[in-house]
Amino acid sequence: MQTTLTGIIPPIPTPFTPDGEIDEKAFRGQVRFLLGTGVHGVCVGGSTGEGHTLTADEFERLMTICAEEVNGKIPLVAGIIANSTREAVQRARRIEKLNVAALQITPVHYLFKPDDAATLGHFKTLTESVKPPIVIYNVVPWNYLSPALLVRIMQELPGVIGVKQSAGDLKLMADLLLDVPAGKVVLTAVDALLYPSFALGAHGTIAANPAAAPTACVALWNAVQRGDHRSALELHKRLLRFWNTIVGDNLPACVKYALTLQGCPSGAPRQPMPAPSEAQKAAIAPALRHLLEFGGGTLSVAAE
Repeated sequence: MQTTLTGIIPPIPTPFTPDGEIDEKAFRGQVRFLLGTGVHGVCVGGSTGEGHTLTADEFERLMTICAEEVNGKIPLVAGIIANSTREAVQRARRIEKLNVAALQITPVHYLFKPDDAATLGHFKTLTESVKPPIVIYNVVPWNYLSPALLVRIMQELPGVIGVKQSAGDLKLMADLLLDVPAGKVVLTAVDALLYPSFALGAHGTIAANPAAAPTACVALWNAVQRGDHRSALELHKRLLRFWNTIVGDNLPACVKYALTLQGCPSGAPRQPMPAPSEAQKAAIAPALRHLLEFGGGTLSVAAE
């Protein structure tokens, strides 16, 4: 199993049937589609995968399927969204038998926010209780960890190998990159600003845009790595226009629609998340077509 977390690592959407069950055939198809686009890793159970809705059994099953399909070709990241240290440990232990490169784990996300010492303790217990290394998924608005605290956790806990920095503040991303300890990684989930994130030195991304338009995001990453900023800037503009059509409270559903348009059926969202509206679909299709004209890939299914 490759373990280096770098480049484009899409969080795989979870395809559901209309009655809310997991569509395993469609899920396998998504993994194969992503592998074919040249992505550098995949993540199961993240926000784009509606991981907050998954039971422990469902999470384990999806991880098992993905490990089978990936078969060590690229790193597999397990997304764990849990409201207690104990629950996070339990989920991690259920997949210990699999080849997992890292665990992407959120700070606790319900109403009550622990202080900095308790947050450090949360991740300390996790590193002492589970085998794979941990990437902190810094996404919870009311429990958003500062760059200083993230750096402290990475310095004090060898088992925490990096941070997935979410939300739209590129200054916080830049501050984190300025002081990130040697050997640790910062992965961007600032979807609207992947290009400047990469240019600033982010080691890669786990984010919705790469799940929705993986070929274009791989092209963007490659352009930045080879110093072709003219192409990167053009891709950024097209990605941003596309992002503006899918971002919203039903983002995972819109990602699924974008994948379906590329010939990768991705199922329905899980209730109560709504499917894309007709207005959203009408905006997504042309923006995706415009993106893929430059970033590779094809719009292979006619928009409804």
